[in-house]
Amino acid sequence: MTNQIKIAVIGVGRWGVHLLRNFLAHPQVDVVAVVDPHPERLTAIKQQFDLDKNVILTTEWEDLKKVSGLTGVAIATPATTHYALIKDALQQGYHVLAEKPLTLNPAECRELCYLAEQNHLILMVDHTYLFHPAVERGKTVVQAGKLGDLRYGYATRTHLGPVRQDVDALWDLAIHDIAIFNAWLGQIPVKVQATGTVWLQGAGEQGSRGAEVSPYTDSVLPQGLADLVWLTLTYPDGFQAYIHLCWLNPDKQRRLGIVGSLGSLIFDEMSLSSPLTLLNGEFEQQGNQFIPVNQRQIVLELETGEPLGRVCSSFVASILSNTPSEISSGWVGTELVEILAALTLSLQQGGKPVFLNDSQG
Repeated sequence: MTNQIKIAVIGVGRWGVHLLRNFLAHPQVDVVAVVDPHPERLTAIKQQFDLDKNVILTTEWEDLKKVSGLTGVAIATPATTHYALIKDALQQGYHVLAEKPLTLNPAECRELCYLAEQNHLILMVDHTYLFHPAVERGKTVVQAGKLGDLRYGYATRTHLGPVRQDVDALWDLAIHDIAIFNAWLGQIPVKVQATGTVWLQGAGEQGSRGAEVSPYTDSVLPQGLADLVWLTLTYPDGFQAYIHLCWLNPDKQRRLGIVGSLGSLIFDEMSLSSPLTLLNGEFEQQGNQFIPVNQRQIVLELETGEPLGRVCSSFVASILSNTPSEISSGWVGTELVEILAALTLSLQQGGKPVFLNDSQG
């Protein structure tokens, strides 16, 4: 196969195993190595995917430097490890696909983006939702003006676990909905606010379990890591989005909407039959009364394809064309980390508004 590229997957936990699956299935990729610190995971994926004996399975990142012709790496390790791994990979001349968030520090993100540019390498972040057919279609609907004058947005992301010990619900969950709002609106927030509540992991408890604790979320609240977080994002044109995040609510929801003067667009990931719905409806004033008119529901048709598969294909295409991803480049990942860092400052200050320019220092 021409244009065959050699890729290594770093980390084959809950998400990394899906990256491995997609790269193994890609016709232009030769998976040459898998790295994971847990030998039992390597044994499991060798059996699960019936890996060729020539695929290197190792617990040591340094072993990759012995691999001839390695083109790129996919990194799906804890966020606290990203900066060092990505920097080393770029310095070794590898293209990088990194699980979100890019790092936990905006300055580190910017440093990595510049390093990739200086070395003419692709740095891409796996913001999977940006490759979801519903999100792609939703962007065209919003930006075509189908909703009329945009009024506000809202999102709910709740479930019962998994409960992280290295980051709070903000850093674990918010990035998805923020990325979707930014993509649909074609803007990034200028002001953010966040409040949170802790029930499960009080101050000092997460560290006592031996987990690495992020400098951005350690003691964000005096009582520990937030299980419930409420966010407000304000965009340059005054549009506001409200986000509800919780990882101890059995009512599992993955729902996001934008409301305009002509109707609402709803992305409901839990609805398999109609994940993207356009709800038309507006008011007609009759005297001092407002009467709903033009009401109808349209289930929008979507392209098929696994979003993560699209991420992997986009990474491969970027490498082959040596063109950064327009959808999820390192700079897009940096913008999102800057927003999360600003939200963290607001959380620390009990919901005080934080302006993005002020938080980037």
